[in-house]
Amino acid sequence: MKTFALVGRNISYSFSRRYFAEKFAHEQITDSEYVNFDIPTIEELPALIRTTPTLVGMNVTIPYKEAILPLLDEQSEELMTIKACNTIKVLPTGKLKGYNTDYIGFHDSLVLYLKPHHNKALILGTGGASKAVIFTLEQLGIPYILVSRKASAQAISYASLGEEIIKSHLLIINTTPLGTSPDTQAFPPIPYEFGTDKHLLYDLIYNPEKTVFLAKGEAQGATILNGYPMLALQAEASWEIWNSEK
Repeated sequence: MKTFALVGRNISYSFSRRYFAEKFAHEQITDSEYVNFDIPTIEELPALIRTTPTLVGMNVTIPYKEAILPLLDEQSEELMTIKACNTIKVLPTGKLKGYNTDYIGFHDSLVLYLKPHHNKALILGTGGASKAVIFTLEQLGIPYILVSRKASAQAISYASLGEEIIKSHLLIINTTPLGTSPDTQAFPPIPYEFGTDKHLLYDLIYNPEKTVFLAKGEAQGATILNGYPMLALQAEASWEIWNSEK
């Protein structure tokens, strides 16, 4: 039996466990299981790894994508740049190699909807989830502005968003947890009234399917996309890494 796990905190709702259970059933994969490593602190992970000898791969979710980096023995080239890990392969030696497949999921889902006028982006949030988005936009050559609650050297504040910025940045990506179930009435405080039918709003959240952020964009005629395709694509990329011979 091969064991795969999701590392996180308060992850009983987890997309990953359900996704892989359905994948294993559909593809008749009978030698694998996917479990949750739901831990209050990242310091508890090494003991779990030691007591799970069948462990061959892990996904990592909030709040440990950055906190897990010191536990890794090796990092992929992309991870060295992104500095947020969501996939780990347990090597035959027992060493842990970290990867980021979030950027693959984000890139491959985003490009299906990009139009030539989506040439400037606003990234809402500056946490770990924003890092794969930043990496992807830089790969695609799309300049971006980071938006946070407080202005900093890296980001502007929500309070400074006005008509001009919204209308000149036709790609808006929410990387914050605002609007995630169960607090589904929350949303990033941007001036949605300046949205247009040329806008593309992408929410990394997948539960609920349509957040208030997306609904407000849709009301202005914008194209909207939730985080489910990104999650499915990054999960498949993780599966390929775990099962590759490299």
